[in-house]
Amino acid sequence: MNQVFGEFDDALQPNREYLILGFSPSAKSIRQRWRNNGLSANFLTDYMTTFFPADEPHREPKRNTQSRCLEMQDAVRYIANELLENAMKFHDDVSRQPITIKLQLHPNRIVFWVTNSVKPEAIAPFQRFIQELLAAQPLELYVQQLEQNALSDEHTTSGIGLLTMMVDYKAIVGWKFTQLEQSPPVTTVTTRVQVPI
Repeated sequence: MNQVFGEFDDALQPNREYLILGFSPSAKSIRQRWRNNGLSANFLTDYMTTFFPADEPHREPKRNTQSRCLEMQDAVRYIANELLENAMKFHDDVSRQPITIKLQLHPNRIVFWVTNSVKPEAIAPFQRFIQELLAAQPLELYVQQLEQNALSDEHTTSGIGLLTMMVDYKAIVGWKFTQLEQSPPVTTVTTRVQVPI
């Protein structure tokens, strides 16, 4: 059983270059490896930079290309880190499913795919949040969430990271929930984030 929210196209296959990192369940909890998220995000950023469009005579001036490269490095680093943190924070450790992040490079966009399992009791609230996110204007919801966070003493799941991707980096986000045929059943969610270059 699959449920799709937002813009999610399985037909988008690897094009040119891609990189996949996997985080397997082990004796150490994935949460204990939290500090590695930044290292992984930096690695993905360095990888992307290698293939970023080089200076060519018909392209924009070198200064603009360098500026675009710095902007894309910032976007990749932020988005990869945020997606990994969310995947690890909401991962169902009982499922023993790995967490994966894939970075695909296309001529006009960078695409992230992050897959993790979800605790059964977290699926419905997460899907409600996604529907609210997709129905709202990202900038308005972003400002609203910032105001709520400033007024609240409690640490809540606010979605600021996803909203920042959408507002600051013009990211297009989609999700696919898949129930794996296991006993007991396990549900995974794949979050797909596209960022224009």
